[in-house]
Amino acid sequence: MNLLVGERISIATFKAQTTRHRIMGIVNDDEAQIVFSDTPGVLKPNYKLQESMLAFSESALQDADVLLYVTDPVEKVDKNNDFLQKVAQMDVPVLVLINKIDLSNEKDIVRLVEQWHETLPKAEIIPISALAKFNVQPVLKRIKELLPESPPYFDKDQWTDKPARFFVSEIIREKILLYYDKEIPYSVEVGIESFKEDEKHIHINAVIYVERDSQKGIIIGHQGKALKKVMTEARKSLERFFGKSIYLETFVKVDKDWRNSDRELNLFGYNPDR
Repeated sequence: MNLLVGERISIATFKAQTTRHRIMGIVNDDEAQIVFSDTPGVLKPNYKLQESMLAFSESALQDADVLLYVTDPVEKVDKNNDFLQKVAQMDVPVLVLINKIDLSNEKDIVRLVEQWHETLPKAEIIPISALAKFNVQPVLKRIKELLPESPPYFDKDQWTDKPARFFVSEIIREKILLYYDKEIPYSVEVGIESFKEDEKHIHINAVIYVERDSQKGIIIGHQGKALKKVMTEARKSLERFFGKSIYLETFVKVDKDWRNSDRELNLFGYNPDR
């Protein structure tokens, strides 16, 4: 979606479950307005946060005019059978995008395309490489052909539905995903306590929430070195994103079992109905 929209809207890492929210990216040109909705990957929930993430994914089945199911050569075709059965019953056009084909070979991709045709007979199967920008423009062209005519939902200069605070928390969370191992990144949520902006500067106070005291120690690191390094990288990315000098102050707090708390999940924006 970042490539199609032309803005870095969704954070991207090599780790699973990087995307937690449903994020809109809006493309405006002389021909059309396309509203992309990037959802979390399909998964079998183990706790309430993951239930909310799956609900975000399934919500796309209710209101999409065109469904893009993004997979890759590593993912097995039958990985998400329950979800795919719902996709197969949809009346809207479905495009299966096999991404990262630059990591595979022609023989395996041909076999994979055949497998996807068997799984979703009505879908169009399109091999792509977002990294190499291969077949991306044809996908955009095909989406325009399939979309129904409608007046625009958003202003022409708008490119997402999310506020600035959301992108601050996501960029910080991305750096945590990249820097820390094992369970730590998945136990973390980032809240923005204050966001004050003037013409040249933005002052931000952020809180990193973890579930355990031991996790707090790992996030901070010896003499605070780990946290300092991660926040330095976050500040650099934030300055590129906003085009302004960033003053970033960060605290780490323990919020026990927030991933299984309805109250906390609502506060962090994980209620799909909101």
